[in-house]
Amino acid sequence: MFLESGEVSQGTIKKLTDKGFGFIQGERGDIFFHLSSCDGCQFDDLREGQLVEYTEGQGPKGPRAENVRLVEG
Repeated sequence: MFLESGEVSQGTIKKLTDKGFGFIQGERGDIFFHLSSCDGCQFDDLREGQLVEYTEGQGPKGPRAENVRLVEG
């Protein structure tokens, strides 16, 4: 089961790589995101364990997180 297009979800950054991508542990499992998907934050400022919100989009290899933003807490 996947999010409807444009629906905002929250998750925790699970893994970041030095190659410009990472994974978010979301409500429906892990989802890939690319540094170009960051919105209002820089990829290099993200840390594992941070809470983010995102919308789900479709990439060439399957679902991916888009419009990734830090949740202020």
